[in-house]
Amino acid sequence: MISREDQVALADQNPELKEILKSYKEGPSLTSSADIHTLRAELAEAKRKLTASTSTSYTPADYIEVDKQIPMRDGESIAIRIHKPKNPARDGCPGLVMLHGGGWALGGLDNEVALCRKWTTIGGIAINVDYRLAPEHTFPVPVEDAFDALVWTANHVKDLGINPKKGFIIGGVSAGANITCAITHLYRDGKMEPRLTGQYLSVVTVCDPAALPEKYKDFVFSREQNQNAVILDRKGMSMFEGSSSYSQESFLQHIGSDECEGIYKANPYSPLRSPLLFLSHKDLPPTYFQVCGADPLRDEGLLYEKILREEYGIQTKMDLFPGLPHSFWSFFPNAEFSKSFQKDTTRGLEWLLEQSSST
Repeated sequence: MISREDQVALADQNPELKEILKSYKEGPSLTSSADIHTLRAELAEAKRKLTASTSTSYTPADYIEVDKQIPMRDGESIAIRIHKPKNPARDGCPGLVMLHGGGWALGGLDNEVALCRKWTTIGGIAINVDYRLAPEHTFPVPVEDAFDALVWTANHVKDLGINPKKGFIIGGVSAGANITCAITHLYRDGKMEPRLTGQYLSVVTVCDPAALPEKYKDFVFSREQNQNAVILDRKGMSMFEGSSSYSQESFLQHIGSDECEGIYKANPYSPLRSPLLFLSHKDLPPTYFQVCGADPLRDEGLLYEKILREEYGIQTKMDLFPGLPHSFWSFFPNAEFSKSFQKDTTRGLEWLLEQSSST
């Protein structure tokens, strides 16, 4: 159990990052513009640089990538990108369904190319999901798209070359991790097969502050402590999810109106936005967490890991990155701390595969 003092100290800025930021007039931010299209272009460029920085770890001769359209429940279709090893195992490969981050409003298939290619280097097949985004498609469409993509993958494991006995994992970063939490519960509740053998939650938000149960409020203070953090700050949180100032009764009165703030327009009291509120977290798969010390979302990851491990006996692995901000590896890909992050991620994914083979 982390002490309060140690929890507070997690926000102390990493020395290498402090030196890097001296060269910036302003640190990188997910809200450098009020225009969503500009923000999407800026994030896409950052992700291209991330992919380029990790490209020395593999070559196009090592993998195959194919884009495909799959159907959604409303009759529309979304894109997925299938990442496979060039020479997959004859008895099939472990599978990973991957959901990108971006505040439910930014990002796409190029976000997690580096991670999906990393997955192929350890023998896996990744399904990279381009769920629809707010503000064009507000809550709960991104969650529904992601769940439909997970179910589609489950129904096509043989065609895809996935052997779920080797591993069938769902993962996400930031908003994608939030969606991962929600649909892992839905998949469990639907008693669906093949069963999930692991989940990967990177810089996750599990509960809107407006809906956070009283008993957890003393533990969760990182949104206030890190409100002026690099990359994701209070302005960014408010832009994507609103001010979180509504009571449940007030929210229900204003839902769907312009007064329901935030690009995503989610109901903070729905478990599909705040998966901490699901009545039970029993029978969830082993979970790998990545938590950043200078991230407003830090304490939600710490709390959820503690609940899964202590209250439900779920196997967890957590990598903590003290003094580093939300999704730092995407914005400082050549820093030594980002190179270490990439190695930690590989070990975390391998840990999930070990849990898959032991169950």
